[in-house]
Amino acid sequence: MDAQVLGGALQGISCEKDVLIEILTQRCNSQRLMIAEAYRDMYGRDLITDLKENLSHHFKEVMVGLMYPPASYDAHELWHALKGVDTEEKCLIDILASRSNMEIFQMKEAYLMQYNTDLQQDIDSETSGHFRDTLMNLAQGTRMEGYADPSTATQDAMILWEACQQKTGEHKNMLQMILCNRSHQQLWMVFQEFQNISGQDIVDAINECYDGYFQELLVAIVLCIRDKPSYFAYRLYNAIHDFGFHNKTVIRILIARSEIDLMNIRQRYKERYGKSLFHDIKHFASGHYESALLAICAGDTEDY
Repeated sequence: MDAQVLGGALQGISCEKDVLIEILTQRCNSQRLMIAEAYRDMYGRDLITDLKENLSHHFKEVMVGLMYPPASYDAHELWHALKGVDTEEKCLIDILASRSNMEIFQMKEAYLMQYNTDLQQDIDSETSGHFRDTLMNLAQGTRMEGYADPSTATQDAMILWEACQQKTGEHKNMLQMILCNRSHQQLWMVFQEFQNISGQDIVDAINECYDGYFQELLVAIVLCIRDKPSYFAYRLYNAIHDFGFHNKTVIRILIARSEIDLMNIRQRYKERYGKSLFHDIKHFASGHYESALLAICAGDTEDY
């Protein structure tokens, strides 16, 4: 039924955008994939192709983005971040600093299938320095999971402290090795030991000692380990307020997190910044694009 309604909305005299929003934002990803399959059977056409042909600008990006499986969407975003006119380092940071081993494995498989090239090779060729090395480490997807050893937490914290003091290439390598490979449980203890040793929070120390995208990536890893929804709330706030509404970032985070932790992100956003995510999107976006973003954002309209 959804496929039939979408067909009517897309193939009529004028595209009925409200109908597209009503259906595609209110179905989960697995349902949208089934709708796309039914659409192909019914019309002999690809739904994504028809969306691209009938829509434009940021509204098209939202509607098409919703149609990708999560791993394929990550792969799509990484490809464009790496192969666009300018490398979009912040996109690489958002995705690779926040995904689990399994998500990274699935993303690499999708990347290879969609673009017939290896993600790590593209990172290697399109980025540089310690930023590249850290991305490459994350893209291996080999972080230890569920393992914590209090006896080595102090040792790791000492290594991090020395890395922040010495700042040599070798120390930078040790820093990123620990942040990229230790389990989240282990790193919680390491961060606490770092505070005990240095009297300073690890994020403050990184911000003082390093700069550029390497520093941003290290901070993102720490923040994602501590509280992923808070990290994405912070990224959304910056994208909305600091960049005059950075559309790509807002779209990517809303779509990628919509079935994972968007409700928690919304909660952190309101707690930290005083106004709801819904309010800020409504203030800066407009038209069907605004309606689509708000429909994904969803929920708790009485608070807005």
